[in-house]
Amino acid sequence: MTLKLPKIIGHRGVRGYAPENTLVGFHTAADMGMTWVEFDVKLTKDGIPIVFHDDNFKRITGLDADVKDHSYEDIAEMDAGRHFGESFIGEPIPTLENVLDVCIDRGMNVNIEIKPCAGREVETAEVVLDEASRIWPEDMQPPLISSFKYPCLETAFDMAPNWPRGFLINESEELDENWRKMLEYLRPSTINFNGNAATDEQIHEYLEYDLPLLSYTINDAGLAADLFHMGVHGVFSDYPDLIEDIL
Repeated sequence: MTLKLPKIIGHRGVRGYAPENTLVGFHTAADMGMTWVEFDVKLTKDGIPIVFHDDNFKRITGLDADVKDHSYEDIAEMDAGRHFGESFIGEPIPTLENVLDVCIDRGMNVNIEIKPCAGREVETAEVVLDEASRIWPEDMQPPLISSFKYPCLETAFDMAPNWPRGFLINESEELDENWRKMLEYLRPSTINFNGNAATDEQIHEYLEYDLPLLSYTINDAGLAADLFHMGVHGVFSDYPDLIEDIL
């Protein structure tokens, strides 16, 4: 199946308009006309895949505790909406199954970023691939599986070779000197890079691989226009409506 990508992908749902990585956020993305959304997946202490970005709950829930130390039963009681606004109080941290069901129901394709806690790279990837392959319908384009962690992408390559993979690069940190070798070994379908930190030289180097480039996280229309002009295929955005204005 040919990978069909949009110009704009909602980041963690639509993080600018609803609490990130929540069901209300994905419904909001669909209501805004998003055809693709991106989200992060981690494992709870008891191995349940949840849609959550950080290793620690504090930024989102106010509780200074690590994801790896809590069961899903504990996490299900946490509030992932209060920090965003009173109208979102009580919004739970969803499971991967919860989110996939919403995206399927709303007709949105997905980029699943595997975001493992340290030491759980292969385990997280295996659980995510098992769960997603069980739920995702065959008549929809397969999820794009991405990760900064090479073992996660390698596991995805082994378990679901026909599903597209996104090779994530973070130019705001020191680049792994082996990234070029790993990119060629993992045979990704896209290169996902930090458009706020990458230099023109780096972007031109990525373009040489003749893969679609997806840039995160772009909330400035002028920067998005520059990236599109350079040959970047699409951007992840918290405010997709701002980027749509330039298309």
